[in-house]
Amino acid sequence: MNHLPRNSFHTTPNALTVGALLCLSVFPSARLHAQTSTTHLNEVVVQSGRLEQKQFDAPASVYTIDANTLRNSGPQVNLSDVLNGAPGVVALNRNNYAQDVQISIRGFGARSAFGIRGIRLITDGIPGSMPDGQGQASTVSMTSADRVEVLTGPLAQLYGNASGGVIQTFTREAGDTPEAQMQMYTGAYGMSRTDWQISQRSGNVGMVADYSTFAIEGYRSNSDTRRQQLNSVITVDAKPDTRIKFIINVFDMPYAKDALGLTATQLAANPAQAVSSALEGRTRKTVKQEQTGVVVEHTVNSDLKLQGRVYGGNRSNLQYQAATTTNPTGAWTGLSRQFEGLGLQATGKVQVFDSQRMNWVVGTDIDHAQEQRQGGNAAGGEKTDTTRNELNEASNRDYYAQANWSLGERYTLTTGARQSNVTLKSRDDMPFTVADPDGSGSVKYKATSPILGLTWHAQDNLNVYINQGQGFETPTMSESAYTLTAPTTIKGQFNPNLLASRSKHLELGTKWMPSASTRIDASWFQIQTENEIVTARSSGGKTAYANASGTTRDGFEFALRQQHSSHWRSQASATFMNATYDNSFSNFVNGSTNNVLAGNTLPAIPKRQLFTSLQWSEKGFAAAGQKPSLGFEAGLDLIARSSMWANDTNSSTASDYALAPGFSQWNARLRQRHQIGVARVEAYVGVDNLTNKDTISSVIVNQSSKQYFEPGLPRSWVMGLISQIPL
Repeated sequence: MNHLPRNSFHTTPNALTVGALLCLSVFPSARLHAQTSTTHLNEVVVQSGRLEQKQFDAPASVYTIDANTLRNSGPQVNLSDVLNGAPGVVALNRNNYAQDVQISIRGFGARSAFGIRGIRLITDGIPGSMPDGQGQASTVSMTSADRVEVLTGPLAQLYGNASGGVIQTFTREAGDTPEAQMQMYTGAYGMSRTDWQISQRSGNVGMVADYSTFAIEGYRSNSDTRRQQLNSVITVDAKPDTRIKFIINVFDMPYAKDALGLTATQLAANPAQAVSSALEGRTRKTVKQEQTGVVVEHTVNSDLKLQGRVYGGNRSNLQYQAATTTNPTGAWTGLSRQFEGLGLQATGKVQVFDSQRMNWVVGTDIDHAQEQRQGGNAAGGEKTDTTRNELNEASNRDYYAQANWSLGERYTLTTGARQSNVTLKSRDDMPFTVADPDGSGSVKYKATSPILGLTWHAQDNLNVYINQGQGFETPTMSESAYTLTAPTTIKGQFNPNLLASRSKHLELGTKWMPSASTRIDASWFQIQTENEIVTARSSGGKTAYANASGTTRDGFEFALRQQHSSHWRSQASATFMNATYDNSFSNFVNGSTNNVLAGNTLPAIPKRQLFTSLQWSEKGFAAAGQKPSLGFEAGLDLIARSSMWANDTNSSTASDYALAPGFSQWNARLRQRHQIGVARVEAYVGVDNLTNKDTISSVIVNQSSKQYFEPGLPRSWVMGLISQIPL
């Protein structure tokens, strides 16, 4: 179509098939590797629901990203860069730092126009998601992270509201040797990244302090961004059986300009442009967040461990929006949030059922957030008046329990439940008038989320599991902020009539290690929801939501890791998913009533994804927990994604083209490590989109002006220098 970039998306029809064949060529037979492999894959302990367990034995789909993978991603700015290899995860980099990356897990969170919702974000045991399910991935400090865990499937429901999946990040801890680290990166489109990190241990106290900066001019007009971040973790081993962890995180983004999305016609004309309304309205966002937390762990005895956490912080957010037909001068929105919470947890193990083992956990989470929401009209990117002023609050009081029951040598029964109480309320602080009455309101949501699963340990190297569970997702405060008072009228009043979406999950999976150097994970899942929260009307930068439809999501996920030898390793992951509406409904978007048909595909969810990676190390890859080997390393990745819709109606007319075609993209990484005296120095070069294909990196779901598309970057480069010096 003439509405698409000329080179774009002209991927071969069988791009995913080609990638799969590459995967097969990269991963020869298990028998061959059993004969030739000299290095074993590392086994790690993960959060299997709320219980720690070896990843291979966990009765759930758990994907881990280690420190080396994080560092190999380059500047370590966008969490989406390392989530591409996680099965079931759609990680879209908007290349727009005013709106954060777009992440969904098995379809949950796909409708988000900004930030993260529908999935839970946790950092060092401290929630990064608010009680209403809203979170921000930009506050994760990747430069100091030691690993990332992604939990999908029914066991994720044990984390409560909006836990269609869980992403946990863990900051590295100080080693025995004091060390200073410096990273400096420069790249295409005016990108610069610096990081200074110190780790030191003195007696029973360890500290990691990390300060990083990031700046980019941007590929598109009006996309300049500046930000800096401090992340510090202090661990105190107060007694042999008691550990205290202090977490401090400060994120400051003085500005991130917003180029906004493009229509298909604008994208074809010039993908690097920003629409005129973005330039005229100086669309941008300013964010600052400060958060502190304390986690205390106490081991009573070998069969009982206690944990407590308390945290608090504040966040300010000021955003200037573009002019629209209903608001021809533009608008602004300001949020000033305070949040806090605590959690208590007991973990233990006992002998039951004729000396069979049972591991268990019980706990409670109590969280609260309140924010002063203000808004009004703007002209030329500056405030002109205030038309909205209200205090929004979200809180939860939850209780959970999980038990893994050992039933003989070959079976493990997993049971658990979470009882959740979520309250959303708003107090209107504006003067009331007949035309603008009191917009205050409140609503309470209650849900019990049970899970039940069985694992068959068929062999020492083969596990088969089946899980089922129930979950729920309340609207966020942003989704409750507007009420549809007439078929075409949106009022800035709290909407207490939205129901929580309910979901039923079923998962069948297997984990197989045909050799010590090969690991294969596969899972099939089906998710059915009712009262799905959908767009009812979108106009002038305002969106009102409603409960309109149920959905069905079913799919297959596959992951393979292979250590060919000490010098070669590779991995692949694939996701095949259908996500459709079960019932038809109507909404009012783009100035007209639209009929969403039963069977339509949910937007922002590609049906197929593939990731493959091949890596080589001159001196051999180091074992887990050890410093990477000196010498030369190289890596080549393939990312392939099928097309995805940008709106509920799946429209493909010339005037409303909403299909982002699929693509495949090659990325390359080169590293060279040297020892210079006491210093360890590393040079890094990375090139993304080697073949310079035109791509759409993300979509803005149901965008009211049909500006659905956010273009991906052309061929881009980054160079870095990393130095580690013992102190």
